[in-house]
Amino acid sequence: MRIQLKAICALFLALLPFMGMSAQEGEVRIPQFGYISYNTVFEQMPEYTQAKAAFEELKAKYDAEAKRAEDEFQRKFAEFLQGQKDFPASIMQKRQLELQDLMDKSVAFRLETKRLLQQAEAELQAPVAAKLTEAIKAVAGERGLFFVLNTDENAVPFVHPQAGVDITEAVLIRLGLANQITETP
Repeated sequence: MRIQLKAICALFLALLPFMGMSAQEGEVRIPQFGYISYNTVFEQMPEYTQAKAAFEELKAKYDAEAKRAEDEFQRKFAEFLQGQKDFPASIMQKRQLELQDLMDKSVAFRLETKRLLQQAEAELQAPVAAKLTEAIKAVAGERGLFFVLNTDENAVPFVHPQAGVDITEAVLIRLGLANQITETP
């Protein structure tokens, strides 16, 4: 019995800070959390615009190279079709192998391009995401929030206004993307 009482007291004392209870004042503060539309803020950042432009420029270069390779394949295929009835068997087989090789290289290039573009996009957006995360942490810390939820894609369809605080505007202000307004934390 005494061990159980000690365990309950220890559990209560361990949970006390999480319940927001002040032992000195005897008041109970409901733990609050923040929420934000991460994508809304992310896409407003000028660094995102720059990263997106750099990505689109890189993508255009890869697309141009893929188009050049496709045009080369189409040209060689047309030549193959025109001359196929006149080719001896050995030349026909050689040309088929050349076409197959071009097609294989084109597929490999497209797959590698997709991988490289995904990697480039992640690398270009990483510093933007890090800056946004730091702003979110700062705002959450200033407001004494326990955590911040991302409301994008209807991940959090409802937030009770007494427990959750929308910090989107505060983060925009912190990043210098919105005018300072009077807010109640």
